[in-house]
Amino acid sequence: MDATALWQRYQKWLYFHEGLGFYLDVSRMRFDDTFVETLKPKFEKAFADMAALEKGAIANPDENRMVGHYWLRNPDLAPTPELTQEIVGSIEQIEVFAEKVHTGAIHPPKAARFTDIISIGIGGSALGPQFVAEALAPDFPPLAIHFIDNTDPTGIDRVLTQVRNRLSSTLVIVISKSGGTPEPRNGMIEVQKAYAGQNLEFAQYAIAITTTGSKLDAIAQSQGWLATFPMYDWVGGRTSELSTVGLVPAALQGIDIRAMLDGAKEMDDATRIPDLKNNPAALLALSWYYAGNGKGEKDMVVLPYKDSLLLFSRYLQQLVMESLGKEKDLDGNTVYQGIAVYGNKGSTDQHAYVQQLREGVPNFFATLIEVLEDRKNPSPEIEPGITAGDYLSGFLQGTRQALYENHRDSITLTIPQVNPRTVGALIALYDRAVGLYASLVNINAYHQPGVEAGKKAAAEILDLQTQVVEALHKEKTALSLEQIAQKIGKPEQVEAIYIILRHLSANQRGIVFHGNPSVPSSLTVALG
Repeated sequence: MDATALWQRYQKWLYFHEGLGFYLDVSRMRFDDTFVETLKPKFEKAFADMAALEKGAIANPDENRMVGHYWLRNPDLAPTPELTQEIVGSIEQIEVFAEKVHTGAIHPPKAARFTDIISIGIGGSALGPQFVAEALAPDFPPLAIHFIDNTDPTGIDRVLTQVRNRLSSTLVIVISKSGGTPEPRNGMIEVQKAYAGQNLEFAQYAIAITTTGSKLDAIAQSQGWLATFPMYDWVGGRTSELSTVGLVPAALQGIDIRAMLDGAKEMDDATRIPDLKNNPAALLALSWYYAGNGKGEKDMVVLPYKDSLLLFSRYLQQLVMESLGKEKDLDGNTVYQGIAVYGNKGSTDQHAYVQQLREGVPNFFATLIEVLEDRKNPSPEIEPGITAGDYLSGFLQGTRQALYENHRDSITLTIPQVNPRTVGALIALYDRAVGLYASLVNINAYHQPGVEAGKKAAAEILDLQTQVVEALHKEKTALSLEQIAQKIGKPEQVEAIYIILRHLSANQRGIVFHGNPSVPSSLTVALG
C-alpha cells in the first residue's frame, strides 16, 4: 500500500476521544472491509453480552457471581441501591482514612507519621497497585510503598531489610479476598514476626482489604487492626485495581483516586457505544481477532514509550491471559483459547528484541503506546532543534514503520500524558476489550479454573511433605525414596518425594541424603 493510501486508511480508522485526548490507530492492522463485515453479527452479540453483564447477569457461573467492576467507577449502574451506597461509602472511607494518615490523625505508637507502606498481595492484588505506583506515585510520596507479592523468602527479606530502620513507622496493607490464599497469608505471618521482633504490636500498624466475614476479616476484627476495607465477590482480582484493592494504596501515596475513577468512567462511556468504529475497545477486540485468526495464533507485544508505563505489560499479562486463556468455550467445546502477552518499553526494546520483531518469527502483533507530553518543563536540545523526547517519538514512529514494511501488524495508542485520568482510562479500555473479545470467541472471561487447579496441586504437595516427614520420624534407619513412597502409600509419587526432600535438605530442615546425588534412585534418606 503506497503512502497516500496508507494516509487515507489512517484517517478512516483513527479513533479520537476529545474528553480524554486519547487516540487509537488500528490502520496498521491489515484487516479489510469484508473481514469487518463478517464480524458484525459477533459484535452485535458482544455488545449485548456486555450490556447484560453490567446489569448484573451471572457471568461467572462456576461461583454464581456477577461481574461488576464497571459499577466501581459509576455506582449508579449497580443493580441495587444497597450496592450503590456500599461502593460510594467505600470510596469515602478510603479518602477519610488516607487524609487521617497524611495529617497524622492516624499514626503509629512510636512516631508522629507513617512513612512507608508494605503492601502484601498476589496476582491482581499486587500487579495493579504496582503498575499504578510506578506510573503515578509522586517522586516524594507521603508514604513510600514496598510490595511483598510472592512467597519467596528472599524477596520478603529484601522488603523487610529496606524498611528495618523504619518498621516502627511502616503501615502494612494485607490484601486477600478470602484470607486463606497462601501467598498473602505467608507474607502476613512473616511480617507479623518481624514486628514482634522489634517489640511492635502488629495490629497498630495493619489494615486489611478483604471480603466481609472472611478469615482475614475475622483476624483483623479480633485483633483490633487500624481499619478494614471491603472486597466484593463480584470483582475479580484482575479487574480490581479501581476497587479498594488499588485505591487504598494509591490514596495513601497521594494519587488522585477520583481522577482515576473519572477517567475510567469516561472510557467506560465510550466503550459502551454499540458501534464498532466509534468504540475503542471494540476496535482493539477486532484487531486482536484479526491478528490471531480468532484463535490467539499471535502474541500481543506491548511497547509503552514511557518509563512510567513499564509495568503496564505485566498488568495486561494477567488481565488478558487469565481472562482469555481457556480450554473450553461456553458450549463445552475444547478450543484452547488465549493471547500471550509480553512487553518491554521503548526505546529499550529497540536494543532488546525489535530485531526479532522486525525480521524473526512473525508470530505477534505489537501495541505501541505513545505519550505526547515529554515532561512537565521544557526540554533542553540534544542537537540543534532536537530534544530527547523527539528521539523517543522518532523511535516509536520508526519501529511502527519498520514493522509494517516487513508485514508485521501494529496498533498505536496515544495519550496526552501519564496522569490519574489517563491511567484510569487505560485500565477501563482493556477491561472492556477483554470482555468483548471473549464474547467474539465464545468463552467465559471471568473464571479461572486453571489457577484453581494449580492451587489444589500445590496443597497436595504440601500434604505429601507432611506425610513424608512423619514417616521419617517413625524410622530409626535410612530409607530409600521408593521405601518412603511405599510407607505412605504413594508409590507413584517418588519424584515429588525426592524434590520435597531435596528442598528440605538444602534449607537445613534435618534431612540427610546418602548416596550419589546424580542418581536419585541410589539415595537413602534419614533425619539428621
